[in-house]
Amino acid sequence: MAFRKFLPLFDRVLVQRLVAETVTKGGIMLPEKAQGKVLQATVVAVGPGTTDKSGDLQPVSVKVGEMVLLPEYGGTKVILEDKDYFLFRDGDILGKYVE
Repeated sequence: MAFRKFLPLFDRVLVQRLVAETVTKGGIMLPEKAQGKVLQATVVAVGPGTTDKSGDLQPVSVKVGEMVLLPEYGGTKVILEDKDYFLFRDGDILGKYVE
């Protein structure tokens, strides 16, 4: 996969946003402008973390495969093999979903 060739640095997290719903439960097709921005994503790659003032490595708080909640704005768009991914700092991720 493309993201296996891309390794985020420091405390960066590479995510792939979930696809927006294009049809309502009643079967009505939604135009792109009416679709809400998807704030949920799957983590596909993580960096090693950052070092604190004493030089100890602080690992990233999420793991590959976890579902996370993203802020409405921010992130850097990365295109790998014609797929859209987004790069966020670990501290910018709002939370993760647990089962």
